[in-house]
Amino acid sequence: MNDQMNKYAREEELYDEGYKLICGVDEVGRGSIAGPLVVAAVILPPLERIEGIDDSKRLSPKKREELAKIIHKKALAISTVFISPEQVDELDIYKATKLGMLEAIKKLKLTPEYALIDAMPLRELDIPHDSIIHGDLLSASIGAASIIAKVTRDDYMAKMDIKYPNYGFKQHKGYCTKGHVQALEKLGPCPIHRKTFYPVSKFFQKIKQLSIFD
Repeated sequence: MNDQMNKYAREEELYDEGYKLICGVDEVGRGSIAGPLVVAAVILPPLERIEGIDDSKRLSPKKREELAKIIHKKALAISTVFISPEQVDELDIYKATKLGMLEAIKKLKLTPEYALIDAMPLRELDIPHDSIIHGDLLSASIGAASIIAKVTRDDYMAKMDIKYPNYGFKQHKGYCTKGHVQALEKLGPCPIHRKTFYPVSKFFQKIKQLSIFD
């Protein structure tokens, strides 16, 4: 219980200062070599506590699903933004993450008065905000956003597993596992692979080198 109360510590300070609409912002898929970057923003109700919220990586898939349903039911506002592999390749992952976070905040049906962001500095944001290292561990609002982003992205990658079979997307969600690399070497990249991310990039480097001799 103390752990859960600690996760609301920053929010409590802001409520006491008069802020009520506080959004947490987090992303999932930043280190993936396939699939989109998914960013979520969540405004939790000020007077209610949702027990069990944590960094989505520390929760089992079943627990994430359970909490995502509760968050969807109780949150005042939720938004999700998909940044495509093409956008990630074009912008680079840092700029893509920043773009996704700014869009997720803007997309909320309620305008937040304050934002708590996992790690990423958002100097362009025109409302008061904190960028908190390991925010998904320390803030309930950011933790809620991480859960929504994770469940949303996992569901999407399960659909991609059907569309692009034999890569194992349902299991590894596009991250660089041994099985994923083996499938990549056997099948080559598919349309949702990120061309600028290693080891995917080496396939396109080979194509580029071969084209020189055509």
